[in-house]
Amino acid sequence: MTNTFHTSACAAVLSAIAVALACSSGDGKGDTPAGGGSGVSGGTAPSGGTAPSGGATATGGLSASAGGASPSISGGSSTVTAGNANSGGAAEAIGGSGSGGTASSASSAGTNTGIGGAGGATKSAGCGVGASLKTGRTTLSVSGTMREYVLRLPDDYDASRAYKLIFAFHARGGNAAQVTGNGNSDYYGLYSRAQGGAIFVAPEGLDAGWRNTDGRDITFVKAMLSEFKSKLCIDQQRIFSVGFSFGGMMSDAIGCAMADVFRAIAPMAGGIPNADHPYSGCEQPNMHPIAVWMSHGDNDTTVPLADGKDALNLFVGRNKCQPQTTAVNPSPCVAYQGCTDGYPIHFCQFSGGHMVPSFASAAIWTFFDQF
Repeated sequence: MTNTFHTSACAAVLSAIAVALACSSGDGKGDTPAGGGSGVSGGTAPSGGTAPSGGATATGGLSASAGGASPSISGGSSTVTAGNANSGGAAEAIGGSGSGGTASSASSAGTNTGIGGAGGATKSAGCGVGASLKTGRTTLSVSGTMREYVLRLPDDYDASRAYKLIFAFHARGGNAAQVTGNGNSDYYGLYSRAQGGAIFVAPEGLDAGWRNTDGRDITFVKAMLSEFKSKLCIDQQRIFSVGFSFGGMMSDAIGCAMADVFRAIAPMAGGIPNADHPYSGCEQPNMHPIAVWMSHGDNDTTVPLADGKDALNLFVGRNKCQPQTTAVNPSPCVAYQGCTDGYPIHFCQFSGGHMVPSFASAAIWTFFDQF
């Protein structure tokens, strides 16, 4: 199937856990708020355990005002670039060419040991070293391409303390500044919940998304990890990824390629490649289990529920879970049974469209914080 996208960027500040969505006109697979635009219908969801379709009402997404870094982001080091964040611009098709390539599962940042349980911290090489990275927008050369990310350190960052590291990926047509947000909406609402216990990063996608052509975005993630581990005090057993829509697909791609490095992922309205939709790529041969919290609206006409369930079934298989589920908080989430010890999978199929559900922020933080 060939997807054609006719999009224009629009922005509005909405709820406390809001996320960037690019408004779409015409037909295709734009990242649209609930009720906006037409898209591919959900189709028949693959098997893989049942999940109630009821539950909490979902809230719509957020597009922060285009351009400019968030007011909450301060200056930073000499590597922080001046200027505004990318505006949404013409949103790029999710399903275009380039399905991901074959990036190696062994990242330059190294492979975690003892990742299977909670336990103590495994400190990175940057612990005890004065922070040379500061809160703010920074550039990084990756395979000859200048990439950008927005870093957020705790206000009382202590170089002797090992912090959780949380990557937060924007939706298609969005940008990092939309993820950083303002106040309690920072980083999908997780920054305030961390209460100074985590370092956050919002990477900037190329072509307003995470196509991961030839594995370029996985390579970007590995380069950022190498930078952070050498210059900041990171708990190498507690590295996480969260994202919505194309950002959720990027989190799925990380779960495929870097499960031995990341402790857990939280893709919302994500998916893995199929014949019709290449998405962010999931070809890397990393079979290590990874903890997964996942949400998807049962009436999502932008990213079909079936595509989200393809990703769900992949991780259910990798974690050796049984098809049976039991209800967990918050409703309507369920937990798969019999998963590899230390690698739970929670799936939250809610009544709604292409959006971040209202319960996401609290539920994702609770899921991450158990490790």
